[in-house]
Amino acid sequence: MGSKNQNKPPFQPNTTSTTTPNPFKKKYIADAVSEDKGQRLGFEKMVGTANNGRPRLAFSLVNGSQDFDPNSAPPSTAGSECGGIEFTREDVEALVNEKMKYKSKFNYKERCENLMEYIKRLRLCIKWFQELEGEYAFEQEKLRSALELTERRCSELEVSLNNKDEELNLIILELRKSLASLQDKLAKEESEKKAAVDSLTKEKEARTSIERSQASISEELEKVQGELDGANQRIASINDMYKLLQEYNSSLQLYNSKLQADLDTAHETIKRGEKDRSAMVENLHTLRGHHKSLQDQLLSSIASQDEAMKQKDSLLNEVACLRMELRQTKEDREHYQQQVQSLTAEVSKYKELATNSSELEEKCLSQGNQIQILHDQLAVAERKLQMSDMSAFETRNEFEAQKKLIKELQNRLEDAEYKLIEGEKLRKKLHNTILELKGNIRVFCRVRPQLPDDSSSNQGKVFSYPTSMEYLGRGIDMTQNGQKHSFTFDKVFMPDTSQEEVFVEISQLVQSALDGYKVCIFAYGQTGSGKTYTMMGKPGQPDEKGLIPRSLEQIFQTKQALQPQGWRYEMQVSMLEIYNETLRDLLSPIRDSSRVENGTAGKQYTIKHDANGNTQVSDLTIVDVQSSREVAYLLDRAAHSRSVGKTHMNEQSSRSHFVFTMRITGINESTEQQVQGVLNLIDLAGSERLSKSGSTGDRLKETQAINKSLSSLADVIFALAKKEDHVPFRNSKLTYLLQPCLGGDSKTLMFVNISPEPSSAGESLCSLRFAARVNACEIGTPRRQLNMRTSDSRLSYG
Repeated sequence: MGSKNQNKPPFQPNTTSTTTPNPFKKKYIADAVSEDKGQRLGFEKMVGTANNGRPRLAFSLVNGSQDFDPNSAPPSTAGSECGGIEFTREDVEALVNEKMKYKSKFNYKERCENLMEYIKRLRLCIKWFQELEGEYAFEQEKLRSALELTERRCSELEVSLNNKDEELNLIILELRKSLASLQDKLAKEESEKKAAVDSLTKEKEARTSIERSQASISEELEKVQGELDGANQRIASINDMYKLLQEYNSSLQLYNSKLQADLDTAHETIKRGEKDRSAMVENLHTLRGHHKSLQDQLLSSIASQDEAMKQKDSLLNEVACLRMELRQTKEDREHYQQQVQSLTAEVSKYKELATNSSELEEKCLSQGNQIQILHDQLAVAERKLQMSDMSAFETRNEFEAQKKLIKELQNRLEDAEYKLIEGEKLRKKLHNTILELKGNIRVFCRVRPQLPDDSSSNQGKVFSYPTSMEYLGRGIDMTQNGQKHSFTFDKVFMPDTSQEEVFVEISQLVQSALDGYKVCIFAYGQTGSGKTYTMMGKPGQPDEKGLIPRSLEQIFQTKQALQPQGWRYEMQVSMLEIYNETLRDLLSPIRDSSRVENGTAGKQYTIKHDANGNTQVSDLTIVDVQSSREVAYLLDRAAHSRSVGKTHMNEQSSRSHFVFTMRITGINESTEQQVQGVLNLIDLAGSERLSKSGSTGDRLKETQAINKSLSSLADVIFALAKKEDHVPFRNSKLTYLLQPCLGGDSKTLMFVNISPEPSSAGESLCSLRFAARVNACEIGTPRRQLNMRTSDSRLSYG
C-alpha cells in the first residue's frame, strides 16, 4: 500500500459538490481512445487555461461561437455517475500523456493496480463525454422542434400577411381613384389659392421686412445717438470741470489783485487822512493862538475900561470943568464901545471857530475810527490773502498729487489690461482643458415640469433624484412597473430649474465658439418633452428665453467686451430644416415650393465635406449679422417658415429637424492671431409612436421620416460607442450633416428631454438609455481653428 500511495498519478479531475454544468458549453466528441501508452483524444475545439488546480468551467464559449438560449439548458448531471466532475483540455491531455512510474518493473501487482486506477479514470472521462453528448443531443432535438414550430408560425403569418396585402391593395386602388379625383379638384382650388396667397404673403413679407428693417435701423440709430450723447455729455462735463478749474484759478488771481488794489487804496486813503489831520491840527493851533491874543486884548480892554470908570468917578467932581474932557471921554467911550462891539463880534467869531474846531475834532475822530476799521479790514484781507495763498498752494499740491495718482492709475490700468489679456488666454486654455477632461460628447438631462393638460399623477412615482454627494445633480432614477432604473449624466435638471440656470451650465461651452472651436448643442427626446422650449423658449417672455437667444446675446456681449483687447469678429448665420429627408433653406427670400409638395420638388441642396472636416451646403442663404437683434429677427422669420403640425401628443409639434449655424471669424489686430469657430444649435424633431400620436396622411409620412432619421442617429452613436471601423453617417441627411460634430473634432453636448407623465414612461426610458449610450461615446480631440480666412464666403458646419 505504501508503494501505491507513493506512485499515485498527479492527475485528479476538478470536482464541485453542488455545481451544475454550464448551459453554454460546446459539444465535443472523442474520436478514438487508444489503450497504448501514447493514446490521445481528438476534439473539434477545447478551450480553457490552467488555473493552478482551482475549480473552473470547462469548454466555455469563445468569441464568435453560437450562443444557446439560457432557458433551454441541458439537464443537470448532478445525479449521474460522474457527479459534479468536469474535465478541461489540460486535464484530458494530462490523463492521456500520463506515464506510469514503478519502483520495480517486476512488481506486477503494483503495475496492475495502477493500470486499473488509470482505466477507471479513463472510463470516468469517457462516461462524462457520453453524458455530455446525450445532453446536447437532447438539446439539439429540442431546438429542432422549436425551429419547426417557428417555421410553421412564420408560414401561417406569411399567408395571413398575403391575404391582408391583397385586401389592402384593393382598398388602396379604390382610395387612389377617389384621391385622383379629389387631387384634381384640390389642384385647381390650390392653384387659385396659391396665386392669391403668394401675392398676399409677398406684400406682407415685403411690408414686414421694410418695417422691421426700419425699426431695427431706427433702434440702432437711437442706440448710437444715445451713445454719442453720452460721450458728448461726458466730454462736456470734463470741459465744464476744466473751465470751472480755470475760472476758479482766474477768480483767485482777480481776488488777489483786487485785494492788492484795495490795500493800495487803503494805504493812500490813510496817507491822505493823516495829511488832512496834520493840516487841521496846524489850523487849530493857529486859531487857538489868535483866540488867546484876542482874549488878552479883551482883558486889557476890560482893565482899561475899569480904569476909565475909575477916572470917570474921579472926574465927576470935575464935571463942570471938564465938560470938554467929558465929551472927549464920551467920544472915547463910543469909540471904545465900538471897539467892544467889534471885539464881541470877534469873540462870537471865535466861538464859531471853537465849534468848528470841535466839529473838526469829531470829524478827525470819525476818520480815525474809519482808519482803524480800514486797518482791521486790511488785516482781514491780509489774512484772507494768506489763506487764499495757502489754499492755492494746497490746491496746487493736490493737483500735483492727482496728476501723480492719475499717472499711477494709468500705469495700473495698463498692467491690468495686460493681465486681463493674459488671464483671458489662461482662461481659454483651462476652460478647453476642463471640457476635454469632461469628455467630448457631454449629456445633460432635463425633466419637463407638469403641465395643466397632463393627467393628474404623482411625479415622484416615476422619477426620483439621488441626494448623495456622488450623484447629487447628476443622477436620476426611474421607476416603471415596480422596477427601478438608475442613470448618471454630466448634469440633471429637475422640473423646477429655470432657463437661466440651464444656460449657466453651457455658457462656457458657447464661449468656446469665440475661442475658435466647433461647438454643437442639440436637443433630443420624444414629442412634447420640451425640446423646443429648451432651445427657443417662449416668444415675448424675456425670463423664459431659450438657449439659442441667450447664446447669441452672450456671444455679442463678449464680442463687445473683447474689442479693447484688439479682437474684431465677423459673424455669418444660416438656418435650415430637414423635412422628410429633404433640406430646406429657412432664410431663402424665394418661397420654397417643397413646403407645399412635401419635399417632392423644389431646390435640391447638397452636403459636402472637405479635407479639414468642414461641411458646406450648396446654395444655402448666408446672412452677415452685427447684433443680436438682427439674429432675433432672422430666428422669428425662420420660425414662421418651419414645418409644424398638430398631433394627439402635442398641439404645436415640430415636424422637422431645425439646424441653426453661426460661423465666427475673429482677428486680433495687436497679436495678428486669427480664429475660426462654428456654433451649431439643433432642435431635433420628437420621436413618437403612431399608436399615441394618431398621425395619418402627411403627419404619418412625417413621423416615419423623423423616426427613421433618429434611428439612424442611434445607429451612428452605437457604432461610435463600439468603435467600429464603419460608422453609417450616410444613412440619413441628419447624421451626414452632423458628421463633423459626432465623429470629428467638435465639442458636442446633447440635451435629453423627458416627460414626467406616467403614460410616457416607456418613451422616457428609451430616451434615457439612448442618452447613456451617447454619454459613453468617445470622439476625436477638439482642435482650435487658427487658419487664415479664405475668400470663400460660404458658411461651414462643424
